[in-house]
Amino acid sequence: MEILSDEVIKVLLSVLCGGILGFEREYQNKSAGFRTIILITLGSTIFTLVSQTIGGSDDRIAANIITGIGFIGAGVIFKGSFDVKGLTTAAVIWIAAAIGMLIGTGHYLFGILVSGFVLLILSLFGKIEDLIDISNYRRKYFITFNSADLSNVEKTEGWISEYSLKIRSKSISKKDNRLKLVLEVSGNKKNVKRLTERLLTAMEIIEF
Repeated sequence: MEILSDEVIKVLLSVLCGGILGFEREYQNKSAGFRTIILITLGSTIFTLVSQTIGGSDDRIAANIITGIGFIGAGVIFKGSFDVKGLTTAAVIWIAAAIGMLIGTGHYLFGILVSGFVLLILSLFGKIEDLIDISNYRRKYFITFNSADLSNVEKTEGWISEYSLKIRSKSISKKDNRLKLVLEVSGNKKNVKRLTERLLTAMEIIEF
């Protein structure tokens, strides 16, 4: 098969766009980094080129690419004890494949523009999230008191109010004549840190 200059341009552009997104993910130490995102973008471009060459249905090839990318994206999502990580990286993998398909169909400028927008979202919007996080930070506490005295719970709630924090959820249980308190609080990040330091020094708390 003769390699056309147009195809070479598409391959190089897909590597460039994938590299732009991959660099940001690598810089953030994410599981899918520089090489992975480049290969995903490049692979999507090549599959699109192949579909055009063999004269098949572009819709069918596109659907298969999306299905395959879904499996890769699912592999970078991890559920921790209290949160889910990897969703943003999975979304980058998904959009990287879309950019590769754009370039493969000859929409060079659109593919480059989308890459720029994604990079902007990852960098600038991340800072906006940090600002939101500072004013509306959340933390979950698992506290075991040294007795079944409810006044300890009231004292803890008093500290939360003192630091202008809000209780999002609360549950109390009793085991071995000791109270166990689970709290999710939200508010200013510095105040949450102060609350944590206060709880660490509380004599009535034996496990935290």
